[in-house]
Amino acid sequence: MVRSWRERRRVSQLVLAAEAQVSQRHLSFIESGRSSPSREMVTRLANSLDVPLRERNALLLAAGYAPVHRDRPLDDPALEHARAGVERLLTLQEPFPALALDRNWNVVAANAAVPILLAGVDPELLRPPQNAIRLSLHPRGLAPLIVNFGEWRAHLIERLRRQLRLTGDAAIAALIAEAEAYPAKAAGPARHDDVAVLLKLRSPAGVLSVLSTVTVFGTAIDITLAELSVESFYPADDATRQALRAFPGGA
Repeated sequence: MVRSWRERRRVSQLVLAAEAQVSQRHLSFIESGRSSPSREMVTRLANSLDVPLRERNALLLAAGYAPVHRDRPLDDPALEHARAGVERLLTLQEPFPALALDRNWNVVAANAAVPILLAGVDPELLRPPQNAIRLSLHPRGLAPLIVNFGEWRAHLIERLRRQLRLTGDAAIAALIAEAEAYPAKAAGPARHDDVAVLLKLRSPAGVLSVLSTVTVFGTAIDITLAELSVESFYPADDATRQALRAFPGGA
């Protein structure tokens, strides 16, 4: 039987109250503004809802409390060892490409194998800050070179939308609008003979087929570190593996 939105809301409220170890009545009072949450309650609700650190600070401020999570620049001495770990991870990925991205998909570091993916990109897009979405989907970026462009575009935009649902970040909303305004062909049907959505890219070494993984810091309490991700690309066939191993920058 299909539940009404009131029933679904009540069930969701019950689940959240149980996870946050608070009565549904008190949670309802907080939601309606009849009761003000304590700092501890804001933190417990944020933990239960898996709210990102930047948004947890915003919740604390809205409740009248000081934020607790620092937002240091990546070159801050406090992040020295974390930054060194990212750089080592990028180096160990060679001869396969890998790059580190901030919360707005700007490239903050890359290994020596990344240039093989960027051959043919307009030099204007390679000026810092390089943005991975623009590099991939802009008509003067990789878009004309991506064999399965419709599929790859749909994959990236869905990742952006998921990020927007989690964070409500206006910068991500603007990036989605920008990406959707680029010329695009309709995505073809999903290929069930592939194990994942692959990036299939024409390059000087032939068509490269790679699959990607995303690595994040699982225990970060600094906002910059929590929002940092490392995207690594692995060959999806033997021809790509050989081409990446032969690339001078990836040797």
